[in-house]
Amino acid sequence: MGDGASSFTSGIPELLVLRLIQEREMYGYELVQAIRDRSDDAIAFGEGVIYPLLHALEQGGALSSRRKSVNGRSRVYYVLTAAGARRLADLASTWTRLADAVRTILSGEDHALAL
Repeated sequence: MGDGASSFTSGIPELLVLRLIQEREMYGYELVQAIRDRSDDAIAFGEGVIYPLLHALEQGGALSSRRKSVNGRSRVYYVLTAAGARRLADLASTWTRLADAVRTILSGEDHALAL
């Protein structure tokens, strides 16, 4: 696969994390579980993927965080920033276009959507 395909597939965790955090603030392990639950276990990213991604998204300005104590446990909760909302919109648009194109090809139609 070319660079476009690999960067496309590597964007899955980012897209899902931003989308879930758009709904409400969440902490790392909660995101790991939410992705598994929402995808009926079809998608499972471990903490080794999610935590570095959360840190990178925060450093890049897409997320902000705050430490919060819940039931005696201190956790870092993440929220989407305005920049993160723009990033999510861009990623979602790209993914929707590409998913539609793949669906068109799989269905055997003679024409695909222009990327």
